[in-house]
Formats: sequence, structure tokens, C-alpha cells
Amino acid sequence: MRKLLTEFIGTFFFVLVIGMTVAGGKGDFAPLAIGTALMVMVFAGGHISGGHYNPAVSLAILLRGKINTSEAIQYMIVQIIGGIVAALAVQAFLGDKIPATAPVMASASKGLLAEFLGTFALAYVVLNTATAKGNAGNSFYGLAIGFTVLCMAYALGPISGGAFNPAVATGISVMRLAAWSDFWVFMVGCFGGGAAAALIFRINNPDDK
Repeated sequence: MRKLLTEFIGTFFFVLVIGMTVAGGKGDFAPLAIGTALMVMVFAGGHISGGHYNPAVSLAILLRGKINTSEAIQYMIVQIIGGIVAALAVQAFLGDKIPATAPVMASASKGLLAEFLGTFALAYVVLNTATAKGNAGNSFYGLAIGFTVLCMAYALGPISGGAFNPAVATGISVMRLAAWSDFWVFMVGCFGGGAAAALIFRINNPDDK
């Protein structure tokens, strides 16, 4: 239960910061706040739950062999719930600033590639800094993970919205910061990126079971 509570709290505050900064019009500073929010939540909860806060990351860690299927599914459910509750909180705070009509991606194919690459980068960093035996006990994994999201948000956010996380995609869709018609782009891109990162990790680290 404490792992699930930690995953809920971390995902909630991560998505809350996304909504409050994006809907609040923080512009170019939003990715900085978002990356920092993920970093501090990973440091806060990583020793309890692993600090996934992302169903695609949980999938990558499942395929990498660090959690079992039951635990991964429970994590994903709690993460999605955390994203939805955060979205409702943002609507309560900034309902007057949330658009009546959600923006649609200019190009679904470019958005799909952006979400795949951004999630791949994130899951790749998580696996190699937070789960690899060669980096066991390190103190930098939270910073590395948060900075990865920061970099990908600046680089790819303008193309897809920069979710790189199915829980975030759910939250921003509930907040009308992304169109539900683009939801499949996030799901396919994010889970695909997470699975690909796990495959590369296993290839690069054959002895790290």
C-alpha cells in the first residue's frame, strides 16, 4: 500500500505542476518547473516505490525484470488516478484559464515520433540510473530523470505537447490542454518508447538480470 500511495502522491504533484504552469501561462519556464517537480518527487519517493510516476516507465521496468506484472498494473492504475485527480485540482484552481476547446496536434505522425523519442529517452535514463546494478546506490538518479524530462519538454514539447507519460496524457486531456482525439498518439508513443528502452537496456546489459 505504501508503494501505491507514494506513486499516487508523486504522480499527482507532477501532473499538478504541469497543469498549473501550462494553463497558468508560464510559457518558457514551464518545462523548468515540470522537470524540477519530477526530480524532487523521484528523490522523495524513489526509496519506497521506485518513483516511477509514469505507466510507460513502469512498463519498461516490468520488461526489464525489476517488478512483476501485478505490481506494474497496480502502479499504472494508481498513476492514472493521480493524473486525473491532479487535473481536477487544476480545473478548480484555474478553470477560467483553461481553453473551452482543446488544441489538436498539427501532425499526428510527428507527435507520435516525438512522444516515442521523449519517452524512450526518459525510460532509458530511468533504467540506467535507477535500476542498473552498475549504478546501485547512486545519489544522482533523481536529477538525471528530472533533467531528461526538462530537455525533452523543451526539445519536443512544441511538437506533441510533451507528455512522455500516459498518466500525464490523461491529465492534460481531462484539463483540455490536449484533445482526446490525440490520446492514441500519447498511448502508442509512450508505451512504445518505454518498451523500446527496456529492449535496449537488456541488449546493453545482458548480465544485469
